[in-house]
Amino acid sequence: MFLSHWFPLAIAERRLRHVFIHDLELEACIGVLAEEKQRRQPVRISLDLAVCVPVDDLRDDLANVVCYEQMAQRIRAIVEAGHLHLVETLADRIAEMSLEDPRVRRVRVRVEKPHALAGAASAGVEIERVA
Repeated sequence: MFLSHWFPLAIAERRLRHVFIHDLELEACIGVLAEEKQRRQPVRISLDLAVCVPVDDLRDDLANVVCYEQMAQRIRAIVEAGHLHLVETLADRIAEMSLEDPRVRRVRVRVEKPHALAGAASAGVEIERVA
């Protein structure tokens, strides 16, 4: 299970809101082994964002929030861009993309390969970045 509370993501006094995507399952061309370069394999991606909300009234308008669907589309585009050797590289690219939005103050990305190790539910990496 992904633990999303290592650092405070939603802080009322700082006007921070927690926006997240957990366990987004995609097929990726990722890995250093020869067989990993020949076929796609499942990856599971989780994203936690601490987002600054500068207005009191969001006016129920999508333009006033960081949209998790748009973030998911951007993650899919990164995965589809081509083969990567390392889950660390994928996590770094997702974090960089997330921090392009000036409202995002902190990001945590977790990339898991569910079939990487025999006997393990998954293996991967988790990173944090701050704007």
